[in-house]
Amino acid sequence: MSIKKSHKSARQLLTKASGFLEGYSHTLNPYTGCVFACSYCYVRQMPVALFRDEGWGDFVDVKDNAAELLAKELARAKNRGPVKIFMSSATDPYQPIEHKERVTRSLLEVMSVHPPDFLFVQTRSPLVTRDADLFELLGDRVRVSMTVETDREEVRRAFTPSAPPIPARLQALRELAARGIPVQATIAPVLPSSEQFAERLAGIVDRVCIDDYFMGDGSGGKRTERIGVRKIYDALGLTDWYSRDAYRRVHEQLLRHFPQECVFLSQEGFLP
Repeated sequence: MSIKKSHKSARQLLTKASGFLEGYSHTLNPYTGCVFACSYCYVRQMPVALFRDEGWGDFVDVKDNAAELLAKELARAKNRGPVKIFMSSATDPYQPIEHKERVTRSLLEVMSVHPPDFLFVQTRSPLVTRDADLFELLGDRVRVSMTVETDREEVRRAFTPSAPPIPARLQALRELAARGIPVQATIAPVLPSSEQFAERLAGIVDRVCIDDYFMGDGSGGKRTERIGVRKIYDALGLTDWYSRDAYRRVHEQLLRHFPQECVFLSQEGFLP
């Protein structure tokens, strides 16, 4: 399937954060659209996806003026108070198009010179390691959060066939952690996993966040229900993992391998 790529000039980059991300002053999305097209992604139910002719995952808008615009907006925002940025809330900043377009890197270059008070980078792509040099410049002002919903590749392929393999994500976390960059593994949403999941993560990171549809989709799970992701659980014969208490299996497992203060639940794991 071909992806429709468009180059556009953004009118605004920094968007006021609210709700689940109320601990941040702004969100920042380098692209519009996301080709990873995860089956459970809440953005599927947002206007950015609903009011497009193309399906979610079939388009990406490249914001050509992103770096220049961010420099101006960041300067204004810093004059008004602390600037804490969540990148990204409605796209993956390291989806495949970033290899060529380098919009995310251009934004990080701006922030390395004029750093925000805090930057949270949310991705599921090993490409994030390319920018380790810029994360090092930000020091403790940055945290890289890698989505690792499961340690079972057959589960990953069923739910997110276009997303990077789990072993590559874990290796990316190893590389970033080895360079002293603050990282966390984010199990969001909790997908069916093995009994060794927590132990595997404990050998790589010292901080984890766990979330599910019912805590994290902004509607108590109703938005995810409308997407129809339950069908995938049924097809895999893993329907018991689609419930309000399924996360407890992984949460309890994590607590056997991590100190309690290093295991964060839902919103608290995403905040600065």
